[in-house]
Amino acid sequence: MNKSHTTIVKLTVTAMFMAMNIALSSFGIPVPGGRLYLNDIVICLAAILLDPLPAFAVGGIGAFIGDFLFYPAPMFVSLVTHGLQAVVISLFSHRFLKNNPRLASGIGVSVGAVIMVVGYSLGRAFIYSTPEYALLKLPFQILQAVVGAIVGMLLCWKLGIHKLYTRITNSGQA
Repeated sequence: MNKSHTTIVKLTVTAMFMAMNIALSSFGIPVPGGRLYLNDIVICLAAILLDPLPAFAVGGIGAFIGDFLFYPAPMFVSLVTHGLQAVVISLFSHRFLKNNPRLASGIGVSVGAVIMVVGYSLGRAFIYSTPEYALLKLPFQILQAVVGAIVGMLLCWKLGIHKLYTRITNSGQA
């Protein structure tokens, strides 16, 4: 596969994941006491597959645009938190433990989940000027992070998305 074709495929995949992140950050599933947003699934999956810069675009910029369009108050918190989350997952998935990519991405999504929970908790406390509100939303942040990490890993490794992406981009071994 030639280099320009691979570049086009990677740009298209990045844009698709950004669009999915924007769409999934626009609505949440009602759960007792709050809402569960599923965009962390897309962020984790994209960050495992993509290099750090496109992962940041999907996670940070995608969440920022989603918030800007639908709920602007936390848009900068989303940019920083989901952007950092995606970069860390990508770095673990592509730079560490190269002989065990599943373990590397598992560690990455775990660290990314902590970044997301802490980032949003601090961000909410700052935006709404009350730590109590951040604590009230903490269980939902933890649930969102755990669901995103687990489902992202399952989609990537158990449903073969990693193998498919690797085959399409010809960027390594499947």
